[in-house]
Amino acid sequence: MPIAFNEPLSFLQRITEYMEHVYLIHKASNQPQTLERMQSVAAFAVSAVASQWERTGKPFNPLLGETYELIREDLGFRFISEQVSHHPPISAFYSEGLNQDFMFHGSIYPKLKFWGKSVEAEPRGTITLELLKHNEAYTWTNPTCCVHNVILGQLWIEQYGIVEILNHRTGDKCILHFKPCGLFGKELHRVEGYIQDKNRKKLFIIYGKWTECLWGIDPVSYESFKKHERRSDHTRKAKMDDSPEKANSDNMTDEVPVAQETVQVIPGSKLLWRINSRPPNSAQMYNFTSFTVSLNELESGMEKTLPPTDCRLRPDIRGMENGNMDLASQEKERLEEKQREARKERAKEEAEWRTRWFYPGDNPYTGTPDWLYAGDYFERNFSDCPDIY
Repeated sequence: MPIAFNEPLSFLQRITEYMEHVYLIHKASNQPQTLERMQSVAAFAVSAVASQWERTGKPFNPLLGETYELIREDLGFRFISEQVSHHPPISAFYSEGLNQDFMFHGSIYPKLKFWGKSVEAEPRGTITLELLKHNEAYTWTNPTCCVHNVILGQLWIEQYGIVEILNHRTGDKCILHFKPCGLFGKELHRVEGYIQDKNRKKLFIIYGKWTECLWGIDPVSYESFKKHERRSDHTRKAKMDDSPEKANSDNMTDEVPVAQETVQVIPGSKLLWRINSRPPNSAQMYNFTSFTVSLNELESGMEKTLPPTDCRLRPDIRGMENGNMDLASQEKERLEEKQREARKERAKEEAEWRTRWFYPGDNPYTGTPDWLYAGDYFERNFSDCPDIY
């Protein structure tokens, strides 16, 4: 893909954006009640995809062995990720609370499908959040992300699919429906779902938009409101002459749906999460959030503490960030060629690639294949890191 389609970040840095709303994990950890903890975990799972709103730039594919670390003492976490496989592309990550309150880890290998006008990324791999104080583990998989009009027209993004968050200690489950946009864009960005106990009794209703906010309410109040709303709708429809518009399926592009009115808040609801407002010049900066803007920052003296595989040291991304597109394009080509040559050399010597910070294993809660953190990264012994740049 030409470099003009990219944004100046590696996919490993994009994964780190899950941590923008890490306060929701701290909040979950401090909740004494199981139901309240699940509400905060559900809000965190939705917030983790919120930064993708209007982000149509493609992150750089990580090179095999590439890493990224982020330590945010102000937000109470540290994070490490590594590209552990190139075919198929798999990114593994591990994060922990600086107060030993949580561990958050997983591996992501998006399965891409090209549908002519759009590209769909189905994110395979399990995400695990452990709340250490409560001896609880939650697992889930992100929704599917679709980028429309990749060939022609204005790019736009939607997320859809069912996300199931399971509390492995209690059996409680949160089921979230990320709604596809629908024929006239009425469902664009909408998320609806509920928390149920192990006997499938609904305990709490959740609704909102992944681009905006998430609210929750008890099932009785929710049903009563919906019943009243249906009665009003029925009366209104009886008065109106119903003539639906015809959808034009011969369009060369998928028309950008207009986002409907903001979330209608049901009386008695409580706010679970609201998106951070973006900086005023965000549209000129690849629609980055304030958190994202800082991810590629290379502070003075940082090179001495980082491994030589960290994304911040990647010359093509740095070239693009500095506005030198020709250099970025040349460097991207050089790095990809270097990676191919290294793969040929390994094949010649029949040597297997060895990952540095993660190893393949089974997820301790789901039993499914996963990549597990091997530890010791923050001891900072980087002597045997590969030369990938």
